[in-house]
Amino acid sequence: MALAGTVFYPPAQRRLRLGIVGGGRGALVGQWHWTGARLSNRWDLVAGALSSDPATAAASGRDWMLPEDRIYADYREMARAEAARPDGIEAVVICTPNWSHRAIAEAFMDQGIDIICDKPMTISREDCVALEQRQRETGLVFALTYPYPYHPMARQAAEMVKVGAIGTVRQAQVEYAQDWATEPDDPNSRSLAWRRDPAKIGRASATGDIGTHAFQMLEFVAGQKVVRLRADFHVCGAPKAMEDTAFLSLKLANGAPAAMWITQAAPGNYCALRVRVYGDKGGLHWDQEFPETLRYTPLNAPEQIIVRGHGAGMAAPAERMVLLPRGHGESLSDAWGNLYREIAIAVAARRNGETVPEGLLCLPDIHTGARGARFVNSAADSHEAGSVWVDLN
Repeated sequence: MALAGTVFYPPAQRRLRLGIVGGGRGALVGQWHWTGARLSNRWDLVAGALSSDPATAAASGRDWMLPEDRIYADYREMARAEAARPDGIEAVVICTPNWSHRAIAEAFMDQGIDIICDKPMTISREDCVALEQRQRETGLVFALTYPYPYHPMARQAAEMVKVGAIGTVRQAQVEYAQDWATEPDDPNSRSLAWRRDPAKIGRASATGDIGTHAFQMLEFVAGQKVVRLRADFHVCGAPKAMEDTAFLSLKLANGAPAAMWITQAAPGNYCALRVRVYGDKGGLHWDQEFPETLRYTPLNAPEQIIVRGHGAGMAAPAERMVLLPRGHGESLSDAWGNLYREIAIAVAARRNGETVPEGLLCLPDIHTGARGARFVNSAADSHEAGSVWVDLN
C-alpha cells in the first residue's frame, strides 16, 4: 500500500467527443455527469438530446452551449446523425428514466458508439440479458456511472481488504439513508411521478434508486459477491405507492453475513452512504458524508484514521485518484471526475486498438450494471414472496 510503485493515469492524447441523452433543464443528474466530464479534462460535450420535448431540448442545448445543428429532440435521430459525421460523438451519456435505458443504449450501440449509462442499468432481467449480449457482439465499452468507488478513500478501503489488512471478511454492513421522502411527494414533480411508477422505475423505488449504490459499494469494498438475500420493503414516510425503506439480509460468497438498510425517510440523514467491513484481524468504516477519512480498527491495536492524500500508507490504486494535497477537501464532483477519467481511458484504448495496463482501471461495466438490476429484482422477488431467502443469479 506504499506510494512506491504507484502507476498514475496516462496523459490523454486528445479530448474525446461526448454526447448526452436526457439531463436537460431541471435535471440535476445531467449536471453531475457534465461536471465529472469537465473535471476529467478528457471530454468535449458536442451534442445532445436533452429532452424529448423539442422546445425544452432546444433551450437546454443552448444552455449547454451546444452547436445548433447538434441539438436533437430524438435520440434515434441523434445516433444516426452523429454516426454519419466525421467528427461525430465517440461515447454517449444516458441519464434518462430507468425504463428507457435499454432502447437508447441499443440505438447508439447499433451505430458503434460507446455507452455511459446511469444506474440502474435496466428495470428487468430480460433487458440485462439483451444488453449483455449486444455488448458481447459489438465489443463496445459499456460503463455504469457508480461514482462512489471513485472517492480515493473508498478505493483505499477496498485495497486494504484485498491485501488482507482486516483478515478474512466475517461480516459487513452497508446503509444509504436520506430523509427527503419523509414528507408527502410534491404532486407537481415529474421526477417523483416516474419514481413511483413501476412501469418506469421497475419493481422497487428506493431500492432501485439508492439501493443499487449500496449494493455495488458493498461488493466493491468487501471484495465478495452477494449470493443470497432476503428483503422487506416498507413505507416509513408519508403514504406513497412504492417503498421508501428496505431492510435486507445478505449472504456473501464466502458464507459471511451482511446487512443493508435503505431509506429515504429517516429525518436528519442526507446522503449517508456508509460501509463497514469486519474480518478476523480488524475492521474498516467509510462514510460518504465524510469522504476524506477512513477508519481502520486493527484487532488489539490502536484505531487509525487514514486521511486522503499522497503517500503515508495510501494504496497505489487509491493514491493515483488523489487530486489535491491533504487539507484541501475533495468531494463527490472530484469522484465523478475520476470516474470519467477512467471511462475516457477505456474508450480511447478500445478505439485505438490498445490494451489498458492490468490493474489500472476498476471501471463499473455492463456486468456491474446487470448485477445491480438483478439485485433490485431479486429484492422484489423476496419481498413479494413474504421476505423469503432468494438466490441472486
